[in-house]
Amino acid sequence: MCEFCNNNSLEVNVNAHLHTPYSFSSFETLTDALDRALRENVQIVGINDFYTTRGYEQWDHECRRRRLYPLFNIEFISLNKEDQAVGIRVNDPNNPGRTYLSGKGLYCPPVLPEPYASQLAEVVAETDKQVRQMCGKLNDLLREHEAGFELDIDWIEKNLTQGSIRERHLAKALRLKATEHFGGDTDRITSFFERIFGGRPLQADLNNVAAVENEIRSKLLKAGGPAFVAEDPKAFLPMEDVRRIILAAGGIPTYPFLADDAKGGFTDFEQDVKKTAQILKERRIYSVEFITTRNSIEVLEAYAGYLHEQGFVVTFGSEHNTPAMEPILLSARGGRPLTPKLKAINYAGACVIAAHQEALNRGFEGYTSHEGMPSLAKRNLFIQEGNRLIRSLIR
Repeated sequence: MCEFCNNNSLEVNVNAHLHTPYSFSSFETLTDALDRALRENVQIVGINDFYTTRGYEQWDHECRRRRLYPLFNIEFISLNKEDQAVGIRVNDPNNPGRTYLSGKGLYCPPVLPEPYASQLAEVVAETDKQVRQMCGKLNDLLREHEAGFELDIDWIEKNLTQGSIRERHLAKALRLKATEHFGGDTDRITSFFERIFGGRPLQADLNNVAAVENEIRSKLLKAGGPAFVAEDPKAFLPMEDVRRIILAAGGIPTYPFLADDAKGGFTDFEQDVKKTAQILKERRIYSVEFITTRNSIEVLEAYAGYLHEQGFVVTFGSEHNTPAMEPILLSARGGRPLTPKLKAINYAGACVIAAHQEALNRGFEGYTSHEGMPSLAKRNLFIQEGNRLIRSLIR
């Protein structure tokens, strides 16, 4: 742990991974996220939407209005065919080979040259097509059960999204339309859901909208559900292609750890952090992140501590990419506050990203080269410069 971090980070709170309505989010608006961060005394915030940078300039403007420091990030789902071939679960516990990757500290305003822009556009188009097919199957189900209403994908796109449609939007739309169609009559609504759930009663309380939407998604839209549509392989770029897209957009390729689940289990790829760190370096990924509410404080300290000592940029976030609203101020599983060590690691990572962004905006090379190799010898200099930049805004 660098001495600088211990002395400078404890009073600054960081959340480096927040989804907004530009993908799917528990926040109604982008500014809702920032207002909540302000109220919770979180001063450094990173936008981290799936496949899109469309929220960057609004994020930048609204953060600076509130004296919050903005980080500009993105998230992808990629595929490592070698891991898939031998059945290795990476950071998707249900799909071997499928690998989530984030990019940290991209250009703002966004820059993505060809051929990378077209590659990204093709992935977004495939994802959009899958969700539209799911909507069609939901409407088939609604007609079969004579629901008396259908879903309009164009209405969903216009009213519930910022242009990026995901299956969670379908679940939200179905809940909203059922409530509207049945006039808020709870008996009729629960009866409706029991019918389209194939005779299985709705388990969630109707007043718990997040639980209702999650149950809709689980019973209708996931594998085995009547409206499920399998992803086309074209929706997943090879992991190395995603890494290169991130680099072309100015970002630092970042591996999101699942780490320990509620039962203390790990995926095949992550069960030995030393081995994981070595493989990530071989794949030229020198930055990692954790969604802290997933993990025990002990595992966070062990994993994040080791990775920081090994030279990785380490940051933490909360995602907020489900209907459930949770605090923006980070904690570990069970609401346990982050320790001073973890807060210091998180702040150090945010400082590196902040300095990296600023270097890009001035036309210089950032923390990583065009090939993704980090400036390890300069990490403390990036931390110090990031600290200066952050303090000059949040004060």
